[in-house]
Formats: sequence, C-alpha cells, structure tokens
Amino acid sequence: MRMCKTISFNSWNNYFKAPFGALKVNEGADIKVIINDESVYSINLIIEKEDENLNCYEVKRINLEKEDDKVYKCKIEPLLDSGIYYYYFEVEVNRYGQDQKLFYGKVKQNGEACEYSFENLNKYQLTVYEENKVPDWFKEGVLYHIFIDRFNNGNRTGKPSNPKKNSFIYGNWDDDPMYIKDKEGNITRWDFYGGNLKGIINKLGYLKKLGVSIIYLSPVFESSSNHKYNTGNYKNIDPMFGDEEIFKELIDKANAKGISIILDGVFSHTGADSIYFNKFNNYDSKGAYDNEDSPYRNWYTFDDSKAGYKCWWGVNDLPDINELEPTYMDYIINDENSVLNKWTKMGVKGWRLDVVDELPDKFVTEFKRELKSTENDTVLVGEVWEDASNKVSYSQRRKYLLGKQLDSVMGYPFRKEILSFLNGEIASYQINDAYMSIKENYPPESFKSNLNLIGTHDVKRIKTELNEDKDMVKLAVLAQMTFEGVPYIYYGDEAGLSGGVDPDNRRTYPWKNEDNDMIDFYRNSIQTRHRIKSLLKGETKFIYTMDDDVFAYERLIDDKNEDDCLIIINRSNDYKHIDFDLDYDLLDEIGIKYTPGDYGITLEKEDGKFKVDIDPKSFMIFKMKHIKKEEV
Repeated sequence: MRMCKTISFNSWNNYFKAPFGALKVNEGADIKVIINDESVYSINLIIEKEDENLNCYEVKRINLEKEDDKVYKCKIEPLLDSGIYYYYFEVEVNRYGQDQKLFYGKVKQNGEACEYSFENLNKYQLTVYEENKVPDWFKEGVLYHIFIDRFNNGNRTGKPSNPKKNSFIYGNWDDDPMYIKDKEGNITRWDFYGGNLKGIINKLGYLKKLGVSIIYLSPVFESSSNHKYNTGNYKNIDPMFGDEEIFKELIDKANAKGISIILDGVFSHTGADSIYFNKFNNYDSKGAYDNEDSPYRNWYTFDDSKAGYKCWWGVNDLPDINELEPTYMDYIINDENSVLNKWTKMGVKGWRLDVVDELPDKFVTEFKRELKSTENDTVLVGEVWEDASNKVSYSQRRKYLLGKQLDSVMGYPFRKEILSFLNGEIASYQINDAYMSIKENYPPESFKSNLNLIGTHDVKRIKTELNEDKDMVKLAVLAQMTFEGVPYIYYGDEAGLSGGVDPDNRRTYPWKNEDNDMIDFYRNSIQTRHRIKSLLKGETKFIYTMDDDVFAYERLIDDKNEDDCLIIINRSNDYKHIDFDLDYDLLDEIGIKYTPGDYGITLEKEDGKFKVDIDPKSFMIFKMKHIKKEEV
C-alpha cells in the first residue's frame, strides 16, 4: 500500500461520491476523482460482483471523462440486481516514457483511496439493495429486552408457577445464578427463579414511565430450560411463564400503553426434550428420536455419531434442524396456523431470529414474506454479531440487508466500538471510522433500524465491562440514546446490575434495590431522545475532534430546523478544550434532566469557531442554531 497519492478519492465525501453509501437497485451514483500527478492519462472504474464461490468477476468497466485538468468524473448507471458489489480504480500513467497501471482501493480504516498492488487490493464495498421500509414505531422506539425467568414474578405468593420436574428453585430472588453440571459439563438440573408473564404485566407501568415502547422477550415457548432456547413446543407458552390467555393479556395491555411485543424465534434447532424429538419420552407424541414413522423424522439428520444425530454445535440436548424440509417450513412459516401465523395473528409485532447465520437464505426470505403478508406493520430482526451487510456464513455471502430478509440486526459492532473507546483501547477518530464504515455499508433504513445495544444475555453486563464506573456507564447510555438507530436496553442494566459471563449476566432484576440515580438517567436520556426530532430521525455526521479522548457527532434534520444537535463525549479524567468549526451561529446546551427553559450555557463563535470546555468523564449536548435575520 502506498499513501503517496497519484489521485484523490474519498467515498465518505459527497464531492467524490454522491449519494453516500448504499444504492437502491434503480439508483445511480456520480463519481469524481482528483488528479495529483500530470502523468495520469486515463482512469477506469472497475465494478465487480461475487459468484457463488465468492470469487469476484467484472460486471462494469467505466472510463472516467476529463472534466478539467484536475478532475475526472463518471456516472455509475443503476445496477439492477441487488447484492454486494466492489469497486476500485485502474489508473494509467506515463512515467519516464513508460506506461504503467496503478490500482487504487480503500484505506482499511476510512473512505480515502490509496495505492495497492493488484494482489493486495482492498476494494470499496457498494451495497445495492431493494427498497425496504421499516415501520416508524420500530425506528423511533426504545427496546427493552426481558429474560423472563429473571425479571419479575407476578404471583401473589411469589412462588414459581408449575415448577418443572427435577429442577432447582432458588431460595431467594436475589441469589446469584449458577449451573448444576455433571463431570462432563452437562447441566443436570435447570435452575429457576420464577419470573413470568404476569410479572411483566405488573411492571408495564414502570416500563412505560422509563420510556420503553418495544419489549423483546426471550423465548416464551415450552421448554425444559430457564432460557428456552431448547424449544419443546413452539405452539405452547411455557407453563412456568403462563398460558395463551395470559400472553394475550400481556399483548393487549402493552399495546394499550403504546408498547409492542417482539418474540425470539429459535428455528435452527429444537430441544431433545421436545414434542418433535422426544428423546426422553416426556411427551405423548411420536418423536423423531426413536420412531422412524414420526411426522418430524425428516426434520433431523440421524448419523453414526456418538449422539446418533446431528447436534447444534455439538450439544446433545440441541438436535439440529433441516430448515428447508418442506413439512418444517410449513409448520413454522406457511400453514394457516403455522408458528409464525399463530403468534403474529395474536398481536405480536415482530420476531428476532436467533443465530440467523445458521438459517438458509430461503428460510429467512420466506419468513419475511409470510410475516409481511400476515401483518405488514411488523419487523424481522436477526442475531448477527458482525457487519451484517457483508456477513459470510457457511461459505455464503448473506443477503440480510438487501431488502427481502431482515429489517434490523443486533448491533454488536456498536457495542464493541463504544466499549473499546470508553476503555481507552481506541482513539476517537477510530470509533468515527468504525461507525462510518457501517453507515456506508448499510442501507439507510437498516442503519436507522440497527439495534444499538450495550448488553445482552450473551455478553458481560455493561457495568462490569466498564469496571463498575458509573460515570462511564452513563457515557455509554448517552451514546445509545443520541445515536442513529434503536436503543436496546437489557433488563436490569438501567437498575445498576453487574454481571460477568453466563449465567452471571442473567441475575434477577433488583426490585427494591435499584440504583435509582441510574434509572433516572436512563429515563431522562430517553425523554431527551423523544423530545428532539433530530435524535429520532436525523442523519449522523461524525466530527474529528483532533483529541483521542473526545468523541463528537452531529444529528441533523434535512430542513436545518432548530433541533439539529451536537453531542460531545469526553472519556478522560482531564478537562478538555475543543474547537468546533460549524456552520451555525449559536450553541445552546441541553441538560439531560429537562425542565422548560432550563438550558445550560449558550456559546457564540470566537474567531469563527465554537470553543467548548468539557469536564472529565462527561458529555455535553447542544442544539445548533442559526440566528434569524430579524434577530441580528
């Protein structure tokens, strides 16, 4: 890679590429390149796509026209097939009487172009997608993830409902969770606290006051475990949680408060202890395990392994599913009373597909099609841990965000980068670059629907990740609530819960022992998000502060109204002074805890710039304003 540039190009700058980022299938783009060397006499833009083996092949070669002595330009005509494309520049020069070809691709950390050898060329990604409108209730919502067994017990007695055979019931609600395992590491007795659907119903008022508008439930279906990811029966509510009547009550009472319910769908495997497999004969059914005439037999793959069947990630308790088996597709998706249709018709507003990278494209596509035909105002979310636009699983480039599959994904990259920044592992320009890369690759609707999470049941609690430093936790939460995308709250994070890896990250909600200061911060941050239009709907523009410790970005509305905002986060233990060159006249500080007229400092420009002083481990939010002519 050579940083000495014969040409200049930056895909993040609208001067060079317009529009920014992903393109619709019927949308073209304008490309400009600046020439820094008189030896250049020709520039070609090469556009490639991958075949089924992930090998690139050329689909377009466009010769750039000379606009003037310094600028070459071309237009990318609409690419009519959705997919992930790649592009680079082939630059022809004549130096010392000899013709040479130079190859320019993307600097790995930002949008600028640099010279590579052809063998090491890092190409630009160009996502081409079919338009997919995500409902506003989701894009403008705040999601709360409930691990049901650990949230709240709604029974008057406080005792668990319908405890399972050979299970372990904790003596106290605030006991630390633990696994009871045998010598081989297999869980011998599942542990339960007794959280249930009634308990969620009883806390809807709390969630509404917090500012939650979406509840994502961990699996609700019948299962032997506390987490329910080993499904026993997709069409039954687990008796420890309640029944269909109680579940419908939850949906209706949540809807009455403006709260939508999303379910977790685990379709890549079932439980061995299930109506479908019935390994332990706990169900009155012809299970596939020992009955070749079982109607579910073709759902599974039987082999000569120690278990005798294909297991999900080698876990004997989780027999793997042949997802494209027609009877399974019908049962889960297509039948009038399929799993999808039964619960969606009851009022469920969306589904999260667990380990979606293990589900075939056809399954996900058909699930989305049926979901939208049943209820159009619904959403489909996928569990993806990486950049979902270019994810490869099982040697296939996935099509999650191309329009026919997912509306939203779990935003683990958001978590990774904000934690890395707050823990001092990366500088502010690096978090800018990381987020910009995602924004460039995702279709706009996907980016605005991205679930910006800082905790889930699969990772350490945010408070533990940030070394129990509440000030730093508040900075992470502030970023969540002011960033483009959907804030995702893991139950109990707002109450100050700590926790390491599973099962410690699944402690019970600390009712009557909450950190009320943290709850207030969450509530007031959410209120601020709802109050300011740009935080709900605006675009994001990242600011390179020239200070490794200070992360800053703007949230902008197209009409340049008075809700445009500047957010500044200082992670360091030092006071910081930052100059901002902004096309505005005034900065009015906003406090998170809002009272009418209770604004902080107002800044005017000094020597053409705004000069901002920010306290250690703190944040500032400003409304950016233009002075009206009559005010001058």
